[in-house]
Amino acid sequence: MSTSPLIDTAPLAMHWQTLDPFLFCAHHDDAYPPGTEDLGPQASLAGRSIGQDFSGKDGWSMYHGDRVPGFPQHPHRGFETVTVVRKGLIDHADSMSASARFGEGDLQWMTAGRGIVHSEMFPLVHKDQDNPTELFQIWLNLPARSKMVESYFSMFWRQKIPSVTCKDSEGRKTTLVSYCGAIPSAIAPHAAQPLAPPPDSWAADPDNKVVIWTLKMAPGATWTLPQSDPGCNRRLYFFKGDTVETCGQSIDAGTAMTLQADADIELKNGPREAEFLLLEGRPVGEPVAQYGPFVMNTTEEIHQAMADYQKTGFGGWPWPDDAPTHAGNAEPFARYPDGRKELQKDG
Repeated sequence: MSTSPLIDTAPLAMHWQTLDPFLFCAHHDDAYPPGTEDLGPQASLAGRSIGQDFSGKDGWSMYHGDRVPGFPQHPHRGFETVTVVRKGLIDHADSMSASARFGEGDLQWMTAGRGIVHSEMFPLVHKDQDNPTELFQIWLNLPARSKMVESYFSMFWRQKIPSVTCKDSEGRKTTLVSYCGAIPSAIAPHAAQPLAPPPDSWAADPDNKVVIWTLKMAPGATWTLPQSDPGCNRRLYFFKGDTVETCGQSIDAGTAMTLQADADIELKNGPREAEFLLLEGRPVGEPVAQYGPFVMNTTEEIHQAMADYQKTGFGGWPWPDDAPTHAGNAEPFARYPDGRKELQKDG
């Protein structure tokens, strides 16, 4: 008896459930209003739980910010953050003295390793128009052998990120953007080389077959996701659109689909443009112990992480406040721990 390559489905919330080697994915999609001189919203903050505002009131949240939306300084240990900014900007600062402003298609990949403190603020730089902000933050696990490696900061500018557009027999387009993982020749024989993940990442070993892609399908388009390795976990997140037909079922937008990795998956889009996020890879296959921003293998290691952070601050915080931002007119840039500066336009 044949079985469907669609293993299961689940509704999406703000924090999307993931499969090993991923830990979770947050999708932030905020319709921020025009900004003020100090890069906050031109709107009353009354009725919001400032410092803990995940309300989505009026279509946006302040998160842990009290002036500028975002996430002031906080620690991590034992995993990686992969941050894809589709709209808007992020101002980054960390305990290695690295800083950045990035967005509008850029990717930041940070290995927390033995411990890092960073902030991620969403500066509302436009004073005379809205500041829509949309991003994914994906947590990728590290195996036990790599949990205590040196922290590592990477920036990948949008012009270096591989992308291909395919057409079906009716000329309808599907665009694939690869933030991690080679684009198979079955999709595009001459696709650009994949990005190089940080050196200690689970994704740095091509045998782990880690894939982070977005897909955008035109109304009515048909496209086939080619099979991968049977040892991989594969989950496809349908986060914008109307419906898609796959594996003999009609799936509504706002659904996560767990798929068999070693099967071709045909997608036929419905009447509206559709967008998907694909997360795939070989599992780390180790115990996961998590407490907030710390992800280790045992409870004892979590207790040690907490003690280390209380004692050392993971290197301390070299910035004048907990939620630093850059000048409103600053061009996107990255300043690395060694002091080297790079502009998006030159990257």
